[in-house]
Amino acid sequence: MKRFEIITEADARMLDVGTTVMLTPHGHITPLAQDTLRSRRITVVRDDQLNAVEAALKPVAPVRVVAIGSDHTGVSLKQLLAARLRSAGVTVQDLGTHDQTPVDYPDIAAAVGRAVAAGEAEAGVVIDGGGLGSSIAANKIDGIRAAMCTNETTARYSREHNGANVLCLGASLLTPDQAIAIVEVWMRTVMREPRYIRRLAKIQALERGRR
Repeated sequence: MKRFEIITEADARMLDVGTTVMLTPHGHITPLAQDTLRSRRITVVRDDQLNAVEAALKPVAPVRVVAIGSDHTGVSLKQLLAARLRSAGVTVQDLGTHDQTPVDYPDIAAAVGRAVAAGEAEAGVVIDGGGLGSSIAANKIDGIRAAMCTNETTARYSREHNGANVLCLGASLLTPDQAIAIVEVWMRTVMREPRYIRRLAKIQALERGRR
């Protein structure tokens, strides 16, 4: 995001339509620039507008400590991803399951979600057959924003726009290479836009029963 101490008419005309820019706390916008910014639908935020509560909602990136879990359908993929992450220097907490004995995906999703919500891990990855069930279950944990992703684009959007802190994958929908690519993109994507971060506060308010 571009940062300005002063925004002039010339600056405003050079910015892309619909973008967001940052103005320093004591920054200034010229009168002509105000009109141009408005007509070009450019949002200006001051860097002191992002309060501590909103900043705390921003997901950690890149992720260095991850909790990972799967039901019995995703054990092989979980083991592959865990090994890959560890080789990249990421601390991995494997929360099970560890064999093909059937288990219920809500239990695994809850374990991963609770680890993230408690701050024991910076992010979580949950795997089941389709990924949807685990995302529903994980999202029942306060503070969790779980997203089921099927490609690198949805992985990036889930972090950059929605601040997802748990990634859910469907073992039956992805090849190992696809899953690895999704996880790597997801874990390194940064959430920067203040407008996106502020929206997380509204999600938190919904979670806590406030409008």
